[in-house]
Amino acid sequence: MHYRRRRAALGKPVREKVDVPPGHKLCRICNEIKPRSEWHRNATASDGLSTRCKACRAIQGREGHLKRQYGLTAAERDEMIASQMGVCVICLNAPPAHVDHCHETGRVRGVLCFNCNSAIGKLGDDPGTLSRAISYLEGNPWKPTLVAPGVYRLPS
Repeated sequence: MHYRRRRAALGKPVREKVDVPPGHKLCRICNEIKPRSEWHRNATASDGLSTRCKACRAIQGREGHLKRQYGLTAAERDEMIASQMGVCVICLNAPPAHVDHCHETGRVRGVLCFNCNSAIGKLGDDPGTLSRAISYLEGNPWKPTLVAPGVYRLPS
């Protein structure tokens, strides 16, 4: 009580005391009282629990990853998905959930489905490799021609 009066006298914000039933804790992010099972453990905290509930930590973790990795907010990512009409721009049928970016420049190209994003990554972000894969799928196998011993001509 003394601490709260002193903070108020200094003009600093004072959190209101909330009655929480035993075995529960208040999350200051979502303002919900949740059971102890909804909290990660934190050995350094006075009550042994994290300061945010598991759900709030997950949301903030995803948002932090987007900002650190790609420089995007969740709203900007959602705007990109809306501009793609809610589908992956490569396969045109799966919901986009993975931010695609150039590994050399870091520039964000769009939001793709898991399969398309991993396919581009496994092809090394290389347009030449992708065009050879397209040619292969169209039935034109890419094979070098032996011109002389140890000398090969590549198809154009």
